Amino acid sequence: MAATPGTIDLHAHWLPEALVEALRQRDSQPMVRRRDDGREYLESAFNSSPMPGREDIEPRMAEMDRNGVAHAVLSLTTVYGVERLPPADALPLCRAYNDAVAAVCAKYPDRFSGFAALPIADMDVAVAEFERIMDKPGMVGALLMGDGFLSLKRAQTFAPLFEAANRRGAIFMVHYGKIANDPEAPKVDASDNASYRIGTLDMQARISSNMLTFCLTDFLTPYPNVTMLSHNLGGNIPFEIERLDHRAHLDTPNLDLPSKRIRAARGVLVDCNSLGAKSIELAVDCYGAERIVFGSDGTGFGMDWSMKAIARARISDADRQAILHGNAAAALARVKPGLRAAAE
Repeated sequence: MAATPGTIDLHAHWLPEALVEALRQRDSQPMVRRRDDGREYLESAFNSSPMPGREDIEPRMAEMDRNGVAHAVLSLTTVYGVERLPPADALPLCRAYNDAVAAVCAKYPDRFSGFAALPIADMDVAVAEFERIMDKPGMVGALLMGDGFLSLKRAQTFAPLFEAANRRGAIFMVHYGKIANDPEAPKVDASDNASYRIGTLDMQARISSNMLTFCLTDFLTPYPNVTMLSHNLGGNIPFEIERLDHRAHLDTPNLDLPSKRIRAARGVLVDCNSLGAKSIELAVDCYGAERIVFGSDGTGFGMDWSMKAIARARISDADRQAILHGNAAAALARVKPGLRAAAE
């Protein structure tokens, strides 16, 4: 019997020491500072969290091995807010991250690829950094913040970046996070149950809006070579698809149902990070198994959680293998040869 290909993790955040050191030099969020308890904390607009210590790549590989993950696409997380700083601040931080990831991809080409961090407050600067780093080993795309795709109008701001990505067949992972200079940013009353209201209810709602932009507008039509990845099963879409269809029967009976349009949306993937077996079953029914990939958030807990959820889901073995490996491998293979060298 042929060996089963290893799992590919497309949602794997990583914080290299080069970026941590740059954040130590800052005196405003996002920054790393030492408190009176002697511990270092990463302070951002999203939260304040203790630093785990040096996140060297070798322990990450050992963690991957323990959980059966063969390859990971490393990314910064947009919730820190690095990318939405003014360009003069954001660009050196993004470059510190990008160069560190590219170096890891070059050293361990069979284990890692990378999503770039981009200074999106100035789209010309963002495109220039995208073009620069995409010529480095193993870089397959970029991480973008979800608030930029809450509507078609917002998404159109990113058109120059998508034009560049389309030429390269790149992947964009769109992750919950704020954009720069946003006077209409959604606000959450988090005076109670803050972690649930922000980290689950608000996050999933915004990701759902992203998916409507990707699947129910024509934004992606000019960019057929771009692969879009949304995290956390694309928000609440699998759980609300019947409600969307019900509204469509009432409001737009002349159009195809959202369930049909979302399932048919080409080039749009979702990862299963942090969701369970029942949710994965619903997502397979909603999107098709060929649209779902493995995601872990880059933690051992996340790897174990997602592995167990996929194993327990009542789906076929073929669907399971597609989620664990096949769909991500196909997306990486669509990136132009010079860029996918680190993933081969």
